[in-house]
Amino acid sequence: MTERKPIQTWLSDMDGVLVHEGHPVPGADVFVKRLRESAKSFKLLTNNSIYTPRDLAVRLRAGGLDVPEEAIFTSAMATARFLDDQRPRGSAYVIGEAGLTTELHEIGYVLTDIDPDYVVLGETRTYSFTQITKAIRLVEAGARFIATNPDPVGPSNEGSLPACGAVAAMITKATGVEPYFVGKPNPMMMRHALNAIDGHSETTAMIGDRMDTDIVCGMEAGLYTILVLSGVTQREQVDRFPFRPSLIVDSVADLVDRI
Repeated sequence: MTERKPIQTWLSDMDGVLVHEGHPVPGADVFVKRLRESAKSFKLLTNNSIYTPRDLAVRLRAGGLDVPEEAIFTSAMATARFLDDQRPRGSAYVIGEAGLTTELHEIGYVLTDIDPDYVVLGETRTYSFTQITKAIRLVEAGARFIATNPDPVGPSNEGSLPACGAVAAMITKATGVEPYFVGKPNPMMMRHALNAIDGHSETTAMIGDRMDTDIVCGMEAGLYTILVLSGVTQREQVDRFPFRPSLIVDSVADLVDRI
């Protein structure tokens, strides 16, 4: 097996890796500090399309993690880049919040329910039956169906919440049209993130807490993959998958000396 080159770029998931239910994972502050002090590039990736990078940076800072907004890359950002490449200055009917609508406005998209090119489904805490019905009718009329991520549920202090993937399944059931998911595990999201910092797959590591999104996404993008056991996937579950991470550690605290 060819020996990999030293890691020069770090990509990391956020929920389950750096924060857990809104609280920093022990050692995450030291890990982020070491990243910022090093000469290595890094991006924090999240499938959450609700917040802008600036919003997320403020939320992380409140928990003691000092991350610049430029180091955060969301599924909303990946979705905007995908649409800008596919159909520049197009139009979309959007179900989502500021994290998604801001990115689409910035690439020159018109947000409309009048004969849009796309229906774009993102995350929101207030999914509306009226909006979902409108989305179904627009997809039936020929609008292309895009979703920011396939996650079926999201975390909250009260328990699981229906997320983008679950609502997308509802629209698919009603229309027979499958969405194109841009966020993880689509490796396109990581390629967009790497392009933003001029990173290269052969010298990049991806840290995640989920085998079915973070690790498979990193593997398919040709990255060195690291599973942390501070989130969703536990050690005894790893062998159930037909692929393995390059490394398994308890948390990002165990990676500080590798930066």
